[in-house]
Amino acid sequence: MRIILVEDETDLGFAIKQALCQKSYIVDWACDGNQAWDYLENSWTEYSLGIFDWLLPGLSGLELLNRLRQQDNPLPVLMLTAKDTMEDKVIGLDAGADDYLVKPFGMAELLARLRALARRSPQLQPQQLEVGNIALDYKTNSVCLTEAGVTKKSVVLTTKEFQFLEYFMRHPGQNITSEQLLAQIWSLESEPMSNVVAAQVRLLRRKLTALGYEGLIQTIYGLGYRLDP
Repeated sequence: MRIILVEDETDLGFAIKQALCQKSYIVDWACDGNQAWDYLENSWTEYSLGIFDWLLPGLSGLELLNRLRQQDNPLPVLMLTAKDTMEDKVIGLDAGADDYLVKPFGMAELLARLRALARRSPQLQPQQLEVGNIALDYKTNSVCLTEAGVTKKSVVLTTKEFQFLEYFMRHPGQNITSEQLLAQIWSLESEPMSNVVAAQVRLLRRKLTALGYEGLIQTIYGLGYRLDP
C-alpha cells in the first residue's frame, strides 16, 4: 500500500515515515502543500491513503483536501493537527477528511487509525487478491495456488516481491514498464539501482515457478512486463 505523508515538522515526519516503512508501507513524504500536490498529480503513482498535517507551508492540509474532493478524488485522508476544538474537527471532516488525529499522539494510535481506514475501504486491503487460481494472502505475505477457493500450495514472498506481484495482479494483461514499477513501488525520493526491476522480477519468477506458474510474468521486449493469467 502506498501512502502520501504531508508533514513539515522534520522530526515527526521522519518518525512517521520510519514507522510506516517498518510496516511495509511505501511512503512519499512531502514537507509542504505544493510539493504534496505535485505528488498527487503525478500520473505514475497510485496512492491508497493520505496523511495530511493541517498547517503547512504553501497549500494547507485543508486546501489539499478541498482540491482533492473538487476533483472527486476519494483518497482516504487522516488529518493531523494541533487544532483540538470541536469546531476545528467539524471543519476538517466537512472538508473531506476521513479521520482526525490531534497532536501529540502515539505512533500505535496512528497505525491503528490507518488500519481502521483500510477496513472501512476493503478494496485498499482485502484479505486476498485473486486472479485466476492464484491468490495473494495479505495476512501471510504469500502467494497461493487455489482450487475451488481452497489453498493447495503457498510460497512466502519478501516485501518487494509481494509489492511487485500485487501491482501485476491489479493490472492483469496490461503492459507495465520498468519505469512504472519504479515509480509505484519505490518512494519518489529513493534512488534504486538501474537493474533493480529486472532483478526483482527474476526473484519473483523463481517463486512462482515453484508453484507451477512458469511464464506467468512475461517479458514484452521493448515495452516491459505483463502478467498473463
